[in-house]
Amino acid sequence: MSATEGQGPAPLPAALPRRAVGTLAPSLLGFGGAPLGDLYQRLDESTARATVHAALAAGIDLIDTAPLYGRGLSEHRIGAALRDVPRDSVILSSKVGRWMDPTLPPQDGSGYLGGLPHRAVIDYSYDGAMRSFEQSLLRLGTDRIDILLIHDIDVWTHGAEAEQRFSEAMNGAYRALDRLRSSGAVKAIGIGVNEAQMCERFAHAGDFDVMMLAGRYTLLEQGALDSFLPLALRRNIAVLLAGVFNSGILATGARPGAYYDYRAAPPDILARVARIGEICRAHDVALPQAALAFCAAHPAVASIVLGAVTPGEISRNVASLLAPVPSALWRDLKAQGLLPAGAPTPERSGPAPSASAIAAPLANSRPE
Repeated sequence: MSATEGQGPAPLPAALPRRAVGTLAPSLLGFGGAPLGDLYQRLDESTARATVHAALAAGIDLIDTAPLYGRGLSEHRIGAALRDVPRDSVILSSKVGRWMDPTLPPQDGSGYLGGLPHRAVIDYSYDGAMRSFEQSLLRLGTDRIDILLIHDIDVWTHGAEAEQRFSEAMNGAYRALDRLRSSGAVKAIGIGVNEAQMCERFAHAGDFDVMMLAGRYTLLEQGALDSFLPLALRRNIAVLLAGVFNSGILATGARPGAYYDYRAAPPDILARVARIGEICRAHDVALPQAALAFCAAHPAVASIVLGAVTPGEISRNVASLLAPVPSALWRDLKAQGLLPAGAPTPERSGPAPSASAIAAPLANSRPE
């Protein structure tokens, strides 16, 4: 059931599989809060609140957001919606790396059409991370954040300055997060980036519980398969996957104007997705359904974080995750060279596998 204004969500069901992130066990499907920051379109308050309530009612308890999303608006809206539920029923994830200066007007081209009238200040120092954390607590209306990530330390975001930002983060923000974890204010720490290579660098440089990787392990591309994901398993680092539709093309299919990595898809990407789509149709499987099932099959993946702007989108995402996928589809994709032969795929038809068999390597990622 989707909640209405002033009404809390229905009791949480237990239909979604769960996998371990240290002492946490989030739902295999998470809710991504970027769209609640008015990403690409303005969203009214009642719809935003109803969408968060619909996620909770569907059994999704991992709620991910960041100061970047609408310059704090996503956190503000999520905090308002979560006042209707017990705090312990939700696993909250947010990020550091930017704090908001309310004395200056916005000055960015991030795609957020609305948002709060504050300026984002990029800051990976110790003090900057602590300031970002404290501001997030205020916007979310809580006394703790369960998962805290260092946000956007990658070439995608910083270009030639990425190396400098990496050093700043390890010497500053990482020390802040480690202290917060030791104090119990945060249960798990990590990074959130768009590049698998940067995940590896951080994994070797520090003691991290979790890493969010966007767009680099999907049905379309598997750049994280050979190096980062095996490293994550060896280091007991739980992986949160975002961007699993590669900015839209694995949701819409290879149609004109389809987006890949936040821009119009080039011809080679359109052609590859068209071939994947043909095989999915031959097995009567929707492309988004196959995309989610593929990502869920890797044992390092703790949760797949999907954004949504309406309760209906929440329902569709859950239905896609839980729908059965025939094993023959994976055999055909591999036979056609559209998936690596060694890529993990579901071993049987049916919903994505549950936590019991595959979460064990992650279950003790960091003792309290």
